[in-house]
Amino acid sequence: MSQISRQTTQSPRVPNGLRRPWTTTAVIKVPEITVGFWVAKALSTALGESTSDFLVHHIGPPAAVVVGALTLLVGLAWQFSAIRYVAWIYWFAVVMVAVSGTLAADAVHVGLGVPYIISTLFYGLVLAAVFALWYRTEGTLSIHSINTVRRELFYWATVLATFALGTAAGDMTASTFGWGYLASGLVFAFVVAVPAVLYARTQINRIFLFWFAYVFTRPFGASFADWLGKDRHLGGLALGDGTVAAILTVLIVAVVSFVATTGRDVRVEGPVLAAQE
Repeated sequence: MSQISRQTTQSPRVPNGLRRPWTTTAVIKVPEITVGFWVAKALSTALGESTSDFLVHHIGPPAAVVVGALTLLVGLAWQFSAIRYVAWIYWFAVVMVAVSGTLAADAVHVGLGVPYIISTLFYGLVLAAVFALWYRTEGTLSIHSINTVRRELFYWATVLATFALGTAAGDMTASTFGWGYLASGLVFAFVVAVPAVLYARTQINRIFLFWFAYVFTRPFGASFADWLGKDRHLGGLALGDGTVAAILTVLIVAVVSFVATTGRDVRVEGPVLAAQE
């Protein structure tokens, strides 16, 4: 990709010092898609899985769901109140969505007794519905166009749906299909590699390839988190969910610190980048 001048970090002027209307154009508040983005995304999916399981086993499912919902609201409120992209705010929101999405998928299976294959299909339909409504309303699914409040809402609804779908899919392959955590992780690693190869070697729609990879990084990261944390009789390495969550927290903090310090995650101008898709 040719060199392009990066987006200024100067904060836009907000009407009346409050919030902008739903359809008023402003700066794009999501990061540039780089290697750092995908590393942080994979770590956030794994962290969401291990943290969710740790909360469920230590404070109980009902309390875990409440904690997940509250932290999700805090994370999204912080993200929406920001008037420009800030790495720490964005990735905090992603991690909170990861935890809540995991809890949502697990609640459907554990609390309601819904089989993983059914919950996977259900969340797949939810994601498809969000995509359909987003495209019908905005005419694009490109994250390079997330420059209004309404598009932000569609974006974060999509992110939440992908985390719930990915959690259910990972549990389905590991448990229902009997593949185990490690084998599931390796299969999803291969699946995630497919859009990367297609991106480099073909002209297949970039938006489709992005969202395809985004969905499957969830079960990829979660499968490896479970493999590291779960007991040996379940096919894991028995490090413990809390230990895995702590390690992943250190790693994601390091990655976000790097991209925030270097500025490599600052998105370029939307109209300029859109022309290259």
